[in-house]
This record gives sequence, structure tokens and C-alpha cells, in this order.
Amino acid sequence: MGSNNMLSRFRLPGPTPLPPTVMKAMQRPMIPHRGPDMKALYRSILDRTQAVHRTSGDIFFWPASGSAGWEVAIVNLFSPGDTVVCAITGDFGERFAATGTKRGLNVVRVDVPWGSAVTPEQLRETLAFSPNPRGVLLTHNETSTGLTNPLEQLALVAREFDALVIVDAVSSMAGIPLEMDLWGVDFVLSGSQKAWMCPPGLLITAVGERCWEAYERASYPRFFWDFASMRKAAADGMSPTTPPLTTLFAFDAALDLILAESVEHVWARHAALGAQMRAGVAALGLPLFADPDYASNTVTAIAMPDGVSAKALIAQLKDRHGIDVASGQGKTADQMIRVGHMGWCDADDIDAVLDALAEAVPMVSRTGA
Repeated sequence: MGSNNMLSRFRLPGPTPLPPTVMKAMQRPMIPHRGPDMKALYRSILDRTQAVHRTSGDIFFWPASGSAGWEVAIVNLFSPGDTVVCAITGDFGERFAATGTKRGLNVVRVDVPWGSAVTPEQLRETLAFSPNPRGVLLTHNETSTGLTNPLEQLALVAREFDALVIVDAVSSMAGIPLEMDLWGVDFVLSGSQKAWMCPPGLLITAVGERCWEAYERASYPRFFWDFASMRKAAADGMSPTTPPLTTLFAFDAALDLILAESVEHVWARHAALGAQMRAGVAALGLPLFADPDYASNTVTAIAMPDGVSAKALIAQLKDRHGIDVASGQGKTADQMIRVGHMGWCDADDIDAVLDALAEAVPMVSRTGA
């Protein structure tokens, strides 16, 4: 799936470039959002999104960013005072934990150095010493550090303790293998602006069967984020509130592209792009920020050598090569750059970034910028 135009130089880890058919779909005129055309479209989108998640469970959409999914999970699945274990490997894990704390959960943290993965042994040890853990909050792909946690193994450990497996898959879904039902994952959240190849603004959630028992027990008040109202409306091919039609048109077109390529091929393409990026970075003598054994196939975080400012390098890439990449987040803001290679991306796009880095890094080092 090649981009092969100037948009290929937009290499942020989100939002990502939009394929032409997705752009075209966004120009569709409005349709009655309670009419038969919308119901048929919505049912088709639900079915195809299930297929990408590899689940037979419910799919719900909200007009929101992916971050809203943290709160959606909490208010539908838990009650104030419940204990959850949160694995923290970067800035988004921190935010997931903070959302739980602000909502009154007893959040037990599994902290590892940023750039390292949480191991099954670390999670098991924490769960064993946690009082009646109701859930495990996991970030599958930590966008802030370019790291993919071993979700399949972590989910298996969580199941040993009968804890719900709640997964932030914002930068992994539709790019990195995630077998929701096979791996025993209960809830998955993602955002439209990453490997889904759509504009920001659509929260995509997948809800497994075990979530419904937890839903009946959960005592948080909820209205807009409510699972039951979403399920009732979805059965009729609708959402309970006005749907974001333009974004859904885009998502419909993106699903066509993903399924025409096949989910397995999409995963393989991202794996090849990640390997190409990492090999090129190594050839330039630049270190990865993340543990290479757990490096992400959708975003690569490159640690800055001594004397090189991430901000200066980002400016060089933009000003001299027209390539947009991202800085680090939180405490790593000037310690790395992050290159996105998810969604509408091919090998030529990666070569363009590597060629630009080969010229820009020595220039920034010489100037001391």
C-alpha cells in the first residue's frame, strides 16, 4: 500500500496520511442518520471492524479521541474503590493510570523504565500481592517510546487472576497482531487517526463477552459512554446519539482497503516496515530508545546521540526535507524523535526518512544546535 506522494513525508505517529479513497469518501454528502442507507452502512462497518479485531464481541463507536476509551472502560466495567493493576511503560500508560486514579479506582502500578517492556513475571508478581484485582490496564503499543508490550502473554497472566484484560491499542490496532478472542482480551480501544488511516475523531471499542457481567456490577454513573445504550442502538444499525457521518464515511473506505489487503498482510507489511526502519537506523549508528526485542512495528523512537537536540533535528528534517516527525513526550521531549510508519505507508516512505536522517544528523551535530 504505497503512498507515493508528498503526503508520504508526513511521518508522525499520528495523525497519519489519508489514502485518496478515504479523502474522497469524506466528500460524500450527508445522509439521514436514522434512515435505511445509514443503517445498512453502520451494520457493515460494525461487521468489518469485528473482523479486524478478530472478535465475535460487540463493536461500539463514539465521536471522541482514543484517550476517551480509558474512561469508557472504567465507568462501564468497574466501581469506585475497585483495584486494578496498570502496566506503565511510557507516557500513555501514565495517563491510563491517572484516569483510573481520578475516577477513584485503587490503581496498583507496575512501573518499568521507559523503553522497557512489562514482563509476564512482573505482572504476575504484582497481581499476586494486589487485593482482589478486578482488571489489568495494558498499553499494547506505547506510542511515546516506540515499544510493543507482549500482550498475548500478559493477557494470559491476567486471566490467571480472573481479571479483565483492558487494552489501549491506539497505535497497534490495524497495524500489529492483536487476536482479541484468541488471546482472551476483554476490551480494546483505539483511535481512527493511526493505522486505521482516518482523520482524528472516532473512538473505536471492542467489548468482549466477559465485560457484560462486569457491566452489571459496575456502579459508576454513565450516560453518553454507556455500553447498554450503544448495544441497543447498534442492534438497529444506529448509534444512540448523532453519529459523526463524515468520519464514518472515511472509516468505511479505510476498512475496504484493510480487508482487501487482508489483515494478515497488513500485519506483515507493518512488520517489514518496522524492520526496515530499525535496520536503517542501526546503519546510521543511531540507537533505538526502546528495547530492540520489543521495538514497535508502527512507530520507531530514535534516541538522540550526545550533542544532538531532538528539536533541532526535527526542524532540520522539516525545513530541508519537508518531512514531519515527532519529538518525545513528557520527560523524554528532547531525548528522542519518533517516526510513524503505520497505515498508508510503504518502503519508499521509509527510505525517504532514512536518507533525510543521514544528511540531517551530521549537520545538527556540527552546528551544535
